[in-house]
Amino acid sequence: MKPPQSDGRFNSKYFGEDRRNTGVQTRWGFPQPNTGGARRTVGTSARIFICALVLALLPVIRIGAQSAQEWKLPDIPWAFPVRDKVPPAIDEKSGPMHVPGSTKSYTQDQIDDLQNPPDWFPDEHTPMPRVVAHGAEGGVLGCASCHLPSGLGHPESANLAGVSAAYIRRQLSDFKAEARMGEAMNDVAKNLSDEDARQASEWFASLKPRVWQPVVETDRVPKTFINVHLMRMPLPGGADEPIGNRIIELPQDIAGAESRDPHSGFISYVPKGSLSKGKEFVTTGGGGKTIQCAICHGPSLNGLGEVPAIAGHSPMYLFRQLYYFKDGSRHGSMGALMKGVVAQMSQDDMLAIAAYVGSLTPGREENSSTKPTEGNEIKN
Repeated sequence: MKPPQSDGRFNSKYFGEDRRNTGVQTRWGFPQPNTGGARRTVGTSARIFICALVLALLPVIRIGAQSAQEWKLPDIPWAFPVRDKVPPAIDEKSGPMHVPGSTKSYTQDQIDDLQNPPDWFPDEHTPMPRVVAHGAEGGVLGCASCHLPSGLGHPESANLAGVSAAYIRRQLSDFKAEARMGEAMNDVAKNLSDEDARQASEWFASLKPRVWQPVVETDRVPKTFINVHLMRMPLPGGADEPIGNRIIELPQDIAGAESRDPHSGFISYVPKGSLSKGKEFVTTGGGGKTIQCAICHGPSLNGLGEVPAIAGHSPMYLFRQLYYFKDGSRHGSMGALMKGVVAQMSQDDMLAIAAYVGSLTPGREENSSTKPTEGNEIKN
């Protein structure tokens, strides 16, 4: 496998970047598949009641909640990136930056302005609320700086496109109350007003979910480093290494990721065999270790009410959330439902589940007959 060559620019301050399928070839030569969605006509309240009832039958295993003072970054470098102390020497670009198809231009400093993130394609979305485009007082950053004007984000930040507004508001409340730890959002949400939270949640919920990162099973991946802005990038020189038991997510185009181009996605590399193992867990409960994901997240895993959509989201991000539920970093009211679900899972189980769920086609809504749509994966 030949990884992409560096174009010399590895210094974007943002964690987030837009996720959209454009049908282009990646720099590895992998096609990015088209997407599909479904409509929900099911009785959401009844299904959530069934979900809670099934979860109540799982073994009760106490998992202690972690406070802000107790929380520490888990020692799993592939999933919880840590900046390289001595990053490779990279020549920085200067002057106006451009992305294909946009008439806009920004300097790197403008791209890296956390309260004025670039909006390369303003005609592709409705006007952003002020908090999304520019943040607010008290250190509240522009939401689009990490989640992008498409809501899809980098692997370091959540995919919010089409996620229910009620769920997003609840998560913002949990971040503010420190009932959800381990994310940069604790500081961002601290001074977020209720009205800004409402506007941002409703705006992101209105966006269309799309495939953003094909999932590729492989034995080897490019060697990588984590730059100063917590972005994983391939090392210059084209070397590779065994993937081991890791998920490695890389930009399809380095310059696009650094510019936060909403048309430039990612590739999720997962170990061979992950998808079949993950499918068995997701669809059957893994031989009694857990329950079928569809019971709570809906037949196509595209969400039910405040139970979020998870199909097609970043596998690395999904793994982190499963880990947070198990170690107690996420202990809000809805998060409590996940404690029994993850209690018997190993890290390898979580990796496989995240890989399979990330390979499914995302959608906004579903109905009782909808089933997960496979095809967002590429065998390598």
